[in-house]
Amino acid sequence: MRIGLYPGTFDPVTNGHLDIIGRAVKLVDKLVVGVARNDDKGPLFTTNERVEMLDAAVAPLRNGTIIEIRPFESLLMHFAEEVGAAVIIRGLRAVADFEYEFQMTAMNQKLNDEIETVFLMADPRHQAIASRLVKEIARLHGDIDGFVPPEIARAVRAKLKV
Repeated sequence: MRIGLYPGTFDPVTNGHLDIIGRAVKLVDKLVVGVARNDDKGPLFTTNERVEMLDAAVAPLRNGTIIEIRPFESLLMHFAEEVGAAVIIRGLRAVADFEYEFQMTAMNQKLNDEIETVFLMADPRHQAIASRLVKEIARLHGDIDGFVPPEIARAVRAKLKV
């Protein structure tokens, strides 16, 4: 079984994340979506809330493919080894993403050269979407409905009390 790992903070999950997940499941038999526990980033949602929201959001994408949502707080490569991943899936939106991901991939390859990294380019409709911007728009009472699924938009507005 070919296992892929798509890691991220997903605070909150966006339509761009879901697009990458929907395309990643075509490449692997099982996709583990790793929800990074990183309290230093000051997430809006707890790790458990993000896992639950992602689990609900990916339900329509599970068409015969196993998608497992799991939290992690270890080194990414250690988590990839733990879940038996053959490939790490990363989404790219812009050149700035590439520079960061290029460095991370080189370091990950030094840690374990058996696990490949695959980059999926963001769909042009989702290239500008970032969780950070979704939260900022919502905080300022802007409309986030085009950037996240409806249930996620409701959760963001409820959490921010807007």
